[in-house]
Amino acid sequence: MLSEVLLVSAPGKVILHGEHAVVHGKVALAVSLNMRTYLQLQPHSNGKVGLNLPNIGIKRAWDVARLQLLDTNFLEQGDITPEKVEKLKEVAGFPEGCAKHDHMAVLVFLYLYLSICRKQRWTSEDLELINKWAFRGEMVTHGNPSGVDNAVSTWGGALRYQQGKISLLKRPPALKILLTNTKVPRSTKALVLGVRNRLLKFPDIVAPLLTSIDAISLECERVLGEMVAATPAPEHYLVLEELMDMNQHHLNALGVGHTSLDQLCQVTMAHGLHSKLTGAGGGGCGITLLRPDLAEPEVEATKQALASCGFDCWETSMGAPGISIHSAASLDAPIRQALGGL
Repeated sequence: MLSEVLLVSAPGKVILHGEHAVVHGKVALAVSLNMRTYLQLQPHSNGKVGLNLPNIGIKRAWDVARLQLLDTNFLEQGDITPEKVEKLKEVAGFPEGCAKHDHMAVLVFLYLYLSICRKQRWTSEDLELINKWAFRGEMVTHGNPSGVDNAVSTWGGALRYQQGKISLLKRPPALKILLTNTKVPRSTKALVLGVRNRLLKFPDIVAPLLTSIDAISLECERVLGEMVAATPAPEHYLVLEELMDMNQHHLNALGVGHTSLDQLCQVTMAHGLHSKLTGAGGGGCGITLLRPDLAEPEVEATKQALASCGFDCWETSMGAPGISIHSAASLDAPIRQALGGL
């Protein structure tokens, strides 16, 4: 069914602006990151197709000959239906009535494998269906997800989210950032509840903060649009840095900051850089904007300073393409090595 190695990938994602305010009906901007998850499909001569997801303890295999005998026309029916899910469960060999959470990963893999074997060019309809399957996986993890994560990873670029409506934006400029993990665990649910309680306790104070965060998101969207329409200027980066600083102070006022995030901001500020938390806050991750005029030694010095705080730090870029098909030769050596030394 598959005659050659196939490599696909999807980007990561961060919230640029709008954390917590989005829960209260305000705008959030999410962007893709060029930190990708790869899936390798490789033909073998043993007549089996296997799935190995070591991080979550899943390892399964199916007979290719059996899969070839199946009627896979149901894959062309478009939307995800309970009937389609049940047919995939039959293909997977799950017992009737079985509904373990980790089975969703197996069903998504089988859908992708069977679809790729039928054709290797994805239409917009194919991408929409991949997005819907990814959303099903998000439901397993988060219960009631917004749909932002799966949408960004499917289409890449940037999107705006407000009150359940997702709008894809023009592909943003490839801004370079540092993504830093403070390694401080936190509960998103508890942090969201804390902001809600603060809003109920101090409505005249917190509501304007949320409105101001909304304005920051809209201004950032405007500036990014200008940077796409014309050559990015130093003034654009200065505005983006100011917006990051203001948003970080607002988030601290909402009670979702943390001493580790304060330390992150102080370390990067000492190197002339601007940072903010991304996501729920209370620890977790932060992002730092890297101006294009920044010398590489200064970037490395900043990364080393953050590492000395016990943080993990990666240099990457925003606005990466969505789900993609690759040739092995197009991948960097470390990725090829991780995928088996292709």
